[in-house]
Amino acid sequence: MKTADFDYALPRKLIAQHPPRARDGARMMVLDPAAGQVSHAAIRDLPRFLRPGDLLVLNDSRVLPARLIGRRPDGGEAEILLLRPLNGPVSHEWEALVRPAKKLPEGTVLEYQGSSLTVTVRGPQRVSLAGTDDPLGEVRRIGVMPTPPYIKERLDDPDRYQTIYARREGSAAAPTAGLHFTSELLSAVRDAGVEVAFVTLHVGLDTFAPVRVDNPVQHPIHKEAFELGAATANAVMETRRRKGRVVAVGTTCVRTLESCAADGMVRPRAGWTDLLILPGFRFRVVDAMLTNFHLPRSSLLMLVSAFAGRERVLAAYAEAVRMGYRFFSFGDCMFITGRDLPPPSGEGGGPA
Repeated sequence: MKTADFDYALPRKLIAQHPPRARDGARMMVLDPAAGQVSHAAIRDLPRFLRPGDLLVLNDSRVLPARLIGRRPDGGEAEILLLRPLNGPVSHEWEALVRPAKKLPEGTVLEYQGSSLTVTVRGPQRVSLAGTDDPLGEVRRIGVMPTPPYIKERLDDPDRYQTIYARREGSAAAPTAGLHFTSELLSAVRDAGVEVAFVTLHVGLDTFAPVRVDNPVQHPIHKEAFELGAATANAVMETRRRKGRVVAVGTTCVRTLESCAADGMVRPRAGWTDLLILPGFRFRVVDAMLTNFHLPRSSLLMLVSAFAGRERVLAAYAEAVRMGYRFFSFGDCMFITGRDLPPPSGEGGGPA
């Protein structure tokens, strides 16, 4: 298995620069790995692809407007992107991306017009917040939504980069498969006899990082904070008992659920996960998946390939390109009706 095995050609014009006019206006490709078939629908059709007794699992993480544009002592512009607190949710010390790093040596103090907040650079990936007893409050007031680097156009409505059910703040990027949901769509899902549950995984920027090593097993994936509560763990086990499917909305839900599986059980858990899912991985929880279209050579494309089969997924992506689907965060989505069969014992390149 090589990273180059997960490459594909994507015309730049298909990278969505803005959300659809209606939150639930996306197209939805439906991939059935068992039948090897692809069909076309819309996200509003999702309830008819679900079954009574299924469990739909959503990530309720909320994006922090963590992009801070300030001024250096020499008057030049500086950008800080807060990634995660180092000492709890109200910490003044943060892991961050600092730009331009060469002009921001350790000890540089940045100030923000109209704000009491100051940021001191502690290194290329660490800053401290000061000047206020409520640093997060100031970040929310002056910060900008940190949309991915492939989105070049201005986001007119920051709420469109939040899911409607987002409640637990901490992500540096949105769990984008959930952006398609409206209250009406969730109601239709429940009316179809499908239960809805939530997990939390705070998305880091590593989700957008391409795999730069030739062997993806050697890709260093960053840890992300997650929590799966007792109610969701019980819902998963009850779904198993009644022979329903656990349907994950997004790769973040997949990684959270699979991080909490052991000995045939899913247990409540909170902590950090660096689970890298590659072809050969044996899925123990997730039976079906709704996901957006992912970047070439990315760990997320590898995860989807592990779930549905690399050749099937790349063929479906080629079809999506041919049909003019919109790609990435604000793009269209794919519903994978079931997972590919695992390889025989001893085969496959991913972790078990």
